[in-house]
Amino acid sequence: MQGSSLPPGLCFLLCFFGAMTPKIKASCANCPPNASCVNNSHCTCNSGYVSGSGQKLFTFPLETCNAVETRVITDNCSEDRQTFNLNVQMNSMDIHCNDVIQEDTQGPSAVAFISYSSLGNIINATFFEETDEKDRVFLNSQVVSAAIGPKRNVSLSKSVTLTFQHVKMNHSIKKVFCVYWETTKQGGLWSRDGCFLIHVNKSHTMCNCSHLSSFAVLMALTSQEEDPVLTIITYVGLSLSLLCLLLAALTFLLCKAIQNTSTSLHLQLSICLFLAHLLFLVGIDQTESKVLCAIIAGALHYLYLAAFTWMLLEGLHLFLTARNLTVVNYSSINRLMKWIMFPVGYGVPAVIVAISAASRPHFYGTANRCWLHLDQGFIWGFLGPVCAIFSVNLVFFILVFWILKRKLSSLNSEVSTIQNTRMLAFKATAQLFILGCTWCLGFLQVGPAARVMAYLFTIINSLQGFFIFLVYCLLSQQVQKQYQKWFREIVKSKSESEAYTLSSKMGPDSKPSEGDVFPGQVKRKY
Repeated sequence: MQGSSLPPGLCFLLCFFGAMTPKIKASCANCPPNASCVNNSHCTCNSGYVSGSGQKLFTFPLETCNAVETRVITDNCSEDRQTFNLNVQMNSMDIHCNDVIQEDTQGPSAVAFISYSSLGNIINATFFEETDEKDRVFLNSQVVSAAIGPKRNVSLSKSVTLTFQHVKMNHSIKKVFCVYWETTKQGGLWSRDGCFLIHVNKSHTMCNCSHLSSFAVLMALTSQEEDPVLTIITYVGLSLSLLCLLLAALTFLLCKAIQNTSTSLHLQLSICLFLAHLLFLVGIDQTESKVLCAIIAGALHYLYLAAFTWMLLEGLHLFLTARNLTVVNYSSINRLMKWIMFPVGYGVPAVIVAISAASRPHFYGTANRCWLHLDQGFIWGFLGPVCAIFSVNLVFFILVFWILKRKLSSLNSEVSTIQNTRMLAFKATAQLFILGCTWCLGFLQVGPAARVMAYLFTIINSLQGFFIFLVYCLLSQQVQKQYQKWFREIVKSKSESEAYTLSSKMGPDSKPSEGDVFPGQVKRKY
């Protein structure tokens, strides 16, 4: 025969404390959830729940009512009742009937299964010491407890099966630990001894345990294993980008013939990307100090956002240039860009980072990288502006080609105009590629093609500085002429230096040897 009464030991405690509580006079205005008020003075847990202290009537303001289900057996186990299933708050336990019946106990045998609503806030994942320091472990289930009669933590002839509902549904890959609460001299800790993982999915975890105690599910967000090839590509590519960005910045600063509004935009973009890549190389792994790591993450957030903002200004300037292609005087465009570019290029990213840092400063810096946390959508403080900038630049790109198409249909046979228009079209194509097409690959790193997309994303983005130097410096005729001029000056200076060194060695009063030949003199053979 099965019933719904509590185990004898637990009934004794409830009756004992219940007899004492009526002597206390107090108000029960604030009863906990799943509890009711009795005589306007005490609280009592509703049917199917038991108080955390075991008292039937209570006034303690921090008391909780925990879900409980019991089974009482008064006879031997039958074939159709070999296993009992107990369910509380979406958690369940399957226990064999023979383990419930205790041979050395007279009278009926009982099993209780309790789910604690808030105990996990006290004995949380900080009491688990079996993971790597870089794994962020958290409790992802309610704490449940199982007991047979007056005995607890007893060994079983057959393992019990526990099924836990997850508190957080997360698709990320995790390490999953089935644990029980082990009492030690120091107080207690979560242990895996005797508990094994059977199955885990998005919403539930199933465990097997060889004894009864208090149980829970711990999960660790694990960092993905680094691909050494991707790491090498990243460091080699970024190092090449740093060199190219430095050369590009020096070109934009020193080449007087090409200095204009467009060059100023290229210069600021190169500076931001150079600083961002340099900080990434030297600081992305500096996770020892949380404060330093948070500062590095904030600086990277700002620098990369600034680079994207200057990319947006590049797209705007390209659109205005195409729209005014037939206008010889670009003074109106230059005045507009000079007025807005520095406040927008450096001010907008500062506002975004300031808002993010003020709202959730602890989300700067993770256990593995000095970057933004993925929790609670915080990463969208970076991805949101990036997506918006890419979308706007895509619109600019389409408009530029629409304008160029109309322009090409109305062109005469003037060769210079055709060449300028084609060069602008080429820069528009390269601009879109540089300004964000590569970052789209970062959003495509899912499914079977994730590894391929990861390689493409790493290769192309790490070489972004090289693309900028190629398009705006090496493929520019004006810059090529300036490079040739600088090269001739360097060769000329070197030749003059060698001639001066030779004359210095000979001295003003020195006479040539017999083997020397004066200028204009031919050495004769005898």
